[in-house]
Amino acid sequence: MSIPTLAVTLGDVAGIGPEITAKSLLGHDDVRQECRPVVIGDEAAMRQGVTNVGGDPDTVRVLSSIEDATNEPGVIELLQTGPSLADVKLGELSPAAGDGSYRFVVEACRLAREGKVQGIVTAPLNKAAMHAGGHKWPGHTELLAHEFGVENFSLVLSAGDLYFFHLTTHVSLRQAIEDVTPERTGNVIELVSAFTKALGNPDEPIGLAGLNPHAGENRLFGDEDADILAPAVAAAREKGINVHGPIPADALIPAAVKGKWNMVIACYHDQGHAPFKAVYGDDGVNITVGLPVVRVSVDHGTAFDIAGQGIAREASLVLSLRRAAALAPGWDHVWRTAQKK
Repeated sequence: MSIPTLAVTLGDVAGIGPEITAKSLLGHDDVRQECRPVVIGDEAAMRQGVTNVGGDPDTVRVLSSIEDATNEPGVIELLQTGPSLADVKLGELSPAAGDGSYRFVVEACRLAREGKVQGIVTAPLNKAAMHAGGHKWPGHTELLAHEFGVENFSLVLSAGDLYFFHLTTHVSLRQAIEDVTPERTGNVIELVSAFTKALGNPDEPIGLAGLNPHAGENRLFGDEDADILAPAVAAAREKGINVHGPIPADALIPAAVKGKWNMVIACYHDQGHAPFKAVYGDDGVNITVGLPVVRVSVDHGTAFDIAGQGIAREASLVLSLRRAAALAPGWDHVWRTAQKK
């Protein structure tokens, strides 16, 4: 089988995206045995990124089309997307960089829709910069869902066989509570179930975290767990889905880390992200489940404070490339299974 072509979006060029991309593609040639990476970004920023990590900027090769990619070791192949971002200053919030990060993602999605890439790997963008650039998306996940026209999707943090799905992500905590509805809960449970089926584990147990402390403690700490989450679990179990909960998050998540659960649903961003990042760090990636093409991202931000110093770690991006390459060949089955929910 031929290896998948991956569109690697450069993210916010004022941050560490160009540096970690340079380190990943120039320092880990073995990855090229698993995938054909093509950077969707900006030539000037990519050359500066290579320079910042002590490399030769002439290793950056601009392609006329993605079909021209050769996957030559020691070369970064890039599609210039939009006007040059050579004037963007490192470590500073930039509307131009925010606009660029948006354009890179949109172009990667276009290539995926046309079947020219089999996966998307994203370096981090800065949400404030993207908003300043005129694109009011909460983050990568929502923008990708819009570009592919899907409504039922989930941000998923993954390390090894462990997957943390999320009912809500880039909204305020107050908004997250409002967004935890019976419909959304049921949709995500069915999305997880479809994902487990596609992975060949249809009876994989799914643990749903409680929204409130102690999953509400019999309504002492809120009614949402009893009135929203528990009925959604009951309805899913009637459909044959092996889901359990709501389970207090401080019991469920430590048990998942110890291997009792592989599929976990968190109710809001920090309920999943904070413990996951504390435990797994660079060993984790961000996968969007619910898209017709695999998308994997680093699980960290733009790190403006160290941009340009050449010290940013590339481990999460390298892992993202490997996970996307591994998932891409079977992703159509994931997508088709999810549509049959």
